[in-house]
Amino acid sequence: MHHPSPAPKRRRALLVTAALTTALALGAGAVALGWVAATPESAPSAGGADDTVAAADETADGDSDGLELDWASLSDPVTAQMEYVEANWSSEWSDEFGFIDENDCMDFASQSLLARGWDEDEDWWYAVGDAYESSAAWRSSTAFMEYLEEHPEKATALSDAQRAEVKVGDIVQFDWDVSGDRDHTGIVTAVIVNDDGSVDIRYAGHTDATWDRSVDWSISEYHPGAEVWYWSIAD
Repeated sequence: MHHPSPAPKRRRALLVTAALTTALALGAGAVALGWVAATPESAPSAGGADDTVAAADETADGDSDGLELDWASLSDPVTAQMEYVEANWSSEWSDEFGFIDENDCMDFASQSLLARGWDEDEDWWYAVGDAYESSAAWRSSTAFMEYLEEHPEKATALSDAQRAEVKVGDIVQFDWDVSGDRDHTGIVTAVIVNDDGSVDIRYAGHTDATWDRSVDWSISEYHPGAEVWYWSIAD
């Protein structure tokens, strides 16, 4: 077993947005919690349309285009977590954590929680440089679900009907084939409340590298009929 170690150093510094608010109206009254619109210099609009509306557009793979986190609205632990996620979501190797080919989603989510300040324990730990040798709870979505069920002090389970309670930095898990197992895990990057009261969740993750992907797109187009749950991480 690898003995608990300090959170890994972040690979690069990030520019912090200058926004002072914690929410922004998007298009027809939608509000993105913890988000701001990117400036035209950092995220040009698609052309002609209102920049705020264009910022919320989705790409063909369900990822949003042109929004940036409002870092000032996040707590220090969540800031550290999201800096790590944004810096490493597209990476394919880590000297510290290794990489699991075609199945690195939970390994990466665990890394983000370590960056957030979680400590390793006898059931949740990593092997330096070899993700395949890390504990099951560290690298397996289903094992991580079972781990959190045994550790309610770490996180609270939320159904998809409880989206309004989800927050940036929480964990999202999918059951693609409705088998009861958890097939994919990501980190919540945005909670968008629409003017009709509906909520859109965006997430990041490894294995089909993702930043700001829509949960709704994932369960309606990517894997139609899939089920989704969330873990509200304790502060």
